[in-house]
Amino acid sequence: MSYSSKVPAGEPRKRVDYGTGREALLNAAVRVVAQGGLRKLTYRAVAQEAGVTHGLVVHHFGSRDALIEAALTHAVRTSASTSALEPGTGNVADFAAGLSDMVIREPDMQLFQYELMLESRRRPELLPQIRALYSEYFEATERELSRILPEGADPALTRLVFAALEGLVLHQLVLGEPEVTEAALKELRSLLTRKRVDAE
Repeated sequence: MSYSSKVPAGEPRKRVDYGTGREALLNAAVRVVAQGGLRKLTYRAVAQEAGVTHGLVVHHFGSRDALIEAALTHAVRTSASTSALEPGTGNVADFAAGLSDMVIREPDMQLFQYELMLESRRRPELLPQIRALYSEYFEATERELSRILPEGADPALTRLVFAALEGLVLHQLVLGEPEVTEAALKELRSLLTRKRVDAE
């Protein structure tokens, strides 16, 4: 299943307004990496994806490394604000609701994060931002689990639940099958409900 958001050949790209250009360039960088891997991330590729001049990308970021780091920081900020991990209700039925839809709606952001995770194995200087990204995810998961479970959530349970969710996201990105994701989430919510009942 393909989730590519590329503009078909021959269609003009929307020009980026200079006032909002930096974020548009970061979104373009995310799409370039998602579609072609980090090796495809160049000033020219980002400029083409965003519909701007090569010089504008250079102006905003100065170096390819600065562009990578800025795009990763952008991913941390964006993911924290759009994550399905923390509805804030403490209702088991709401936990991770919309996760499969998020994968369909925002595949490039998810693919970008996985690409950068793997790249951080080769480039340790990216690790602080990868850790920041995962810290956001772990904290959101732990807060919501603590609302659901009377005894709260310890780090081990948080990691276990998040690993299950992350695996479902990765599998859906590669294999499609959102219905499988939803079935697995239903089972996860059932396990959390039983854990909550046992603790009461």
